[in-house]
Amino acid sequence: MPRLKAILLLAVLSLPLPAWAADRVRSGTLYKDPDCDCCEGYADYLRQNGYQIKIVPTRDLARMRAAQHVPEDLAGCHMTLIDGYVVEGHVAVSMVNRMLDEKPAIRGISLIGMPPGTPGMPGDKIGPYTVWEIAADHQEVPARVFGVQ
Repeated sequence: MPRLKAILLLAVLSLPLPAWAADRVRSGTLYKDPDCDCCEGYADYLRQNGYQIKIVPTRDLARMRAAQHVPEDLAGCHMTLIDGYVVEGHVAVSMVNRMLDEKPAIRGISLIGMPPGTPGMPGDKIGPYTVWEIAADHQEVPARVFGVQ
């Protein structure tokens, strides 16, 4: 009987996940300067919120941002690629989830710089922070607000 239970358990575990379950696991890659520690904190924050995040240290973020069509004035501390979108900087997971759920026709979103009190950053939050849209590839449009965190 224990052998039959083990065989049934193995059979159940080998079934593919239903689409609704597979969609719940989101993964991405965070590209960061090797000397920056706050990026590790942001990756941990995403992991605590259900994301699988790989960290890749690089000294070539500017070139990578250019390849992803991220304007210099929308650069954050680090760049994360998730489900075909770019997330620049310390964006709250609620904003990331909203973007991934709504699937807007944009390249991604950005929280410019390294504001204190944001996910992964030490210090007290000093007010609401603006999260900007990164326009779709090769579009030259003024930056638009995606939301406030």
